Amino acid sequence: MSAFRVINPASGNTLAEYPEATDLDIETALTSAQSVYQDWSRTTTVAERAALALRLAELFEERKDELATIINREMGKPIGQGLGEVSFSAKIAGAFAKNAEAWLADEPLEVADGLRSFFRYQGTGVVLGIMPWNYPYYQVARFAVPNLILGNTIVLRHASQCPESALALQSLFDDAGFPKGAYVNVFASHKQIAEMIADDRIQGVSLTGSERVGAIVAEQAGRALKKCVLELGGSDVFLLLETDDIDRAVSYAVSGRMDNTGQSCNGSKRIVVIDEYFDDFAARFTSAIGNLSYAEGDFGPLSSDAATQSLTKQVQSAIDQGAAVLVGDNEPAGNVYTPSVIGGITPAMDVYSEELFGPVAQLYRVSSDQEAIHLANSSPYGLGAVVVCDDVERAERVGDQLDVGMVFVNAGGLGGADVPFGGVKKSGYGRELGKVGMLEFANKKLFRFAN
Repeated sequence: MSAFRVINPASGNTLAEYPEATDLDIETALTSAQSVYQDWSRTTTVAERAALALRLAELFEERKDELATIINREMGKPIGQGLGEVSFSAKIAGAFAKNAEAWLADEPLEVADGLRSFFRYQGTGVVLGIMPWNYPYYQVARFAVPNLILGNTIVLRHASQCPESALALQSLFDDAGFPKGAYVNVFASHKQIAEMIADDRIQGVSLTGSERVGAIVAEQAGRALKKCVLELGGSDVFLLLETDDIDRAVSYAVSGRMDNTGQSCNGSKRIVVIDEYFDDFAARFTSAIGNLSYAEGDFGPLSSDAATQSLTKQVQSAIDQGAAVLVGDNEPAGNVYTPSVIGGITPAMDVYSEELFGPVAQLYRVSSDQEAIHLANSSPYGLGAVVVCDDVERAERVGDQLDVGMVFVNAGGLGGADVPFGGVKKSGYGRELGKVGMLEFANKKLFRFAN
């Protein structure tokens, strides 16, 4: 039985199955990607490659209904959210196309000896992408598009539960005009992934996934002296320090926790509230979470049986260790997990340092900014944080002390198609999106001219 199967998480039915790649398939993919890098990438301009990315953006929009339907049956994303993901992927492709020439322009260097010196940004070769199931299009767009415009070529191994979206992406890149071999999807096994990382034709690896898988890939890449970009887990805090609008803060906290049915690496998972607002906020927040409806499409099923079992086990462990369920029941119906809030969490509990990947919020009361900062930084993860505070200077001071890669002040969801994304600590390293993301796998080639 192949690992690449479409299993509808709402029904549990297996809808389709796709064969794993043979060793010959992998060799053909690597040979093709390397050949295109050596030819097409070196005989086309940034502007020409950006034009293909612009066409890709148009195709995302033209096919958004079909694409949203695919991921609805693959991993349960509600159609409305799927349409939003596809449109955001289009915006990402368009943003890179629009900004590529400016972001990749030669960068002059001021040097002591006065010699003409500059960096020129070029591709390095074939880059392997290992992508997750939770945002099947967005994750690929933000990795593949900038690298193709830069001049790299892509071998893409998508999540095993997303074979149809993987094939739909292959068609998008092909139909946008990228040459055969510029973007190659492979249904590779774990053994074949390791072999590709070790292959001299692969020049870098980008992975979005779990901390456990990130450690394995980083070890393999390190042995092969390959650069990695790792976007791993997160247990982001939502800090409420001061507000004249509790309802607005509740709205941001609910959307931050419930986006993609809580299956987002940078979702607001730990809700941390100053004493002054805690009782009022807690009452409104738990009510809002409790009123969400699966039937009305407010959230979808968890992505798989394994995801449901893992979350249920984590929450049960927290309950057994003394945490209180403030709303919810930890009794999923199939893969439909009732949105929940747990409180009374102490540092001695396992859940204090875990990531809950699903619609479960942790609620904490703190008495000061310093206590909030300490709680936030106690996590092994360091992806992002939301700081809600009417005094924006205070918010910035607090944000400055948080061990995270991103701080969003007075709202969640402040990411953008041209805004860098990434974290620190066990959330990984490197950045995606924006100019810094585009340069992760660039050859920053130095030119120096004698007088």
